Amino acid sequence: MNAPLLISALGLLALNLYALILVVVRAPLYRTRLYRPMLLNIALSLSPALMLAVVVLLLLAAIRFVPSPVAVWSVIVVGGLAWLLLLPNSAYLVTELNLSHRREDETVPLWYDIMLVLTLAMSGVLNTLANVALVQLLTVAIVLPNAADLLHGAGSWVAAGVTLVLVAFGMYLGRYIRFNSWDLMRPTRFVRKLAGHFTTRGNATIAFGFVLTHAVFLAILYAIVAAPTLLTILP
Repeated sequence: MNAPLLISALGLLALNLYALILVVVRAPLYRTRLYRPMLLNIALSLSPALMLAVVVLLLLAAIRFVPSPVAVWSVIVVGGLAWLLLLPNSAYLVTELNLSHRREDETVPLWYDIMLVLTLAMSGVLNTLANVALVQLLTVAIVLPNAADLLHGAGSWVAAGVTLVLVAFGMYLGRYIRFNSWDLMRPTRFVRKLAGHFTTRGNATIAFGFVLTHAVFLAILYAIVAAPTLLTILP
């Protein structure tokens, strides 16, 4: 494995593990309740990577055992959509920075919870960036193996940017409308609730501001963290 990629992967694994430890240790250390929603959020944050691994395995199996364009593209399209629907769960951890888990009579020191939610939020952000970077890399290296120069063009970067905008929009749906990825299993209810929200005066403006600020934030970090690693892998 490429050395920068290995270091980045180990660092990301350590950050997720540290976030988990801080959440779990908080309860016995300060004799308070275990805030289980954070454990669920960590699992959801990791779910896009697990989905991506499943998609890659299915894609390799399709190429090996069912070498037809229909089978390959079916895996790519269906798996890609499933991955994209799960991806906002990672970046959503940024919203934990509001410290909403703290009670008025909380005995846990504020500095501990600040470190906890900061670690949690950064693990979610970096999980998001890593997922998008891996998909960008796989698209260039596997799906289009003769197009490595795409990393030096605008195409794959624009696609990455659009993905980050969609992630930001998914974060908004989760925070303000309380949607989850599996709500799409009931499309009629989903569309009705979505239409009701955006026909309410002022909500569209709030959504635009939320999506814009979060997408720019993610894009800047992507340029700082993910882009240099990608360019060292496929020069």
